[in-house]
Amino acid sequence: MPATVIVGAQWGDEGKGKIVDLLAQHADVVCRYQGGPNAGNTVVSGGETFKFRHIPTGILWGKVCVIAAGCVVDPGVLVGELDGLEARGISTETLRLSGNAHLVMPWHVALDGASERRLGRLRIGTTRRGIGPAYADKAARLGIRVQDLLEPKILRQKIETALGEKNVWLERVYGAEPLELESLAAGLEGYAQRLRPYVADTSLLVDRALRAGRVVLLAGAQGTLLDLDHGTYPFVTSSSPLAAAAATSVGMGPSRIDSVLGVAKAYVTRVGEGPFPTEIAGSEGARVRELGAEFGTVTGRERRCGWLDLVALRFAVRVNGITSLALTKLDVLSTFAELPVCTRYRLRDGSESDDFPSHQGDFHHARPVYSVLEGWRQPIDAARSLEDLPPAARRYIEVVEQALEVEITLVGIGAERERVLSARGAEALVDA
Repeated sequence: MPATVIVGAQWGDEGKGKIVDLLAQHADVVCRYQGGPNAGNTVVSGGETFKFRHIPTGILWGKVCVIAAGCVVDPGVLVGELDGLEARGISTETLRLSGNAHLVMPWHVALDGASERRLGRLRIGTTRRGIGPAYADKAARLGIRVQDLLEPKILRQKIETALGEKNVWLERVYGAEPLELESLAAGLEGYAQRLRPYVADTSLLVDRALRAGRVVLLAGAQGTLLDLDHGTYPFVTSSSPLAAAAATSVGMGPSRIDSVLGVAKAYVTRVGEGPFPTEIAGSEGARVRELGAEFGTVTGRERRCGWLDLVALRFAVRVNGITSLALTKLDVLSTFAELPVCTRYRLRDGSESDDFPSHQGDFHHARPVYSVLEGWRQPIDAARSLEDLPPAARRYIEVVEQALEVEITLVGIGAERERVLSARGAEALVDA
């Protein structure tokens, strides 16, 4: 039975949570395969707004939800999220947490913030949530994993060993206060008791679900252009949001993946530092930000806004093997008379290219070459089918499809989960 990867096709914040939520009603298992509490998913349903940082949005449908081994988990954030959902009457008993996922520890958060402050104008623009340092310790084989919470003696030894090094960095390099062993150990013991019932062999769980004919969704936290290997390095995240990473993180063979649904806004946003060829300057950029409510779910930071970039989207299609696309927030563009769409880049040597630059110097100096499409200048949030959209809005969708050679199967026209149009129906997208 099908395993479908839902992948961000831009710099994150594309509306993956809403799309996962929409498709989860037709799935059996929903997996988060990458990232930590530095990225959030927002779902609006029945007049209520839910904001998720660790837990897959499928929890709202009562589906089995997996936080896979490739994620990093802040136990305090996760416990807070569990308590918040249960206080609103949402059961969390279907959550399963991989024992192999690594923990974001207090020293990771402290070091992340201290490093960004020290870098000054050269800062990367992290969320200062400790994600990079946690993944760095994982790669250095110094990390603390979820399963260590279940072994108090081992956990204490690992904390003591880590603090011997981390406090030196905090005090002598960054001039920050050291962390104290006893308070850390006591706090983690409380989290251990709360999280113990959720810890499971999630690789085995997913394998058994697929063998039993269940439908599995897999979604990452960030987007393609933030990928550690293929994104706009160093202004990237510390793991891989690409579709292929889903198999590694969850612990399944890549042959089990049947389809890859990319998610992209009808324009582009990014958070933090780094190059952004189609960024909109001045009042128009502020207008898009205001209309799209472009503020981070986790940090509240303003997102930088730009016109749709088809060069970058073609790159996302290529590196993810995207088989269909969800185009979100089309309604945000409804007030513009003209809509520039980037079809090529002009490089620093004066040449023009349809392809995303492989060299960072070329990308940093790339300038967009636009085609200008007619806007529709009318609200579209009342549309109930793609045929209800104004001709100019349908033309916008067609231009994107033709440029990417990928079918747009979902179109978002509002914040609520019901404001998504599909010619085939959501169920068909996850049912082979």
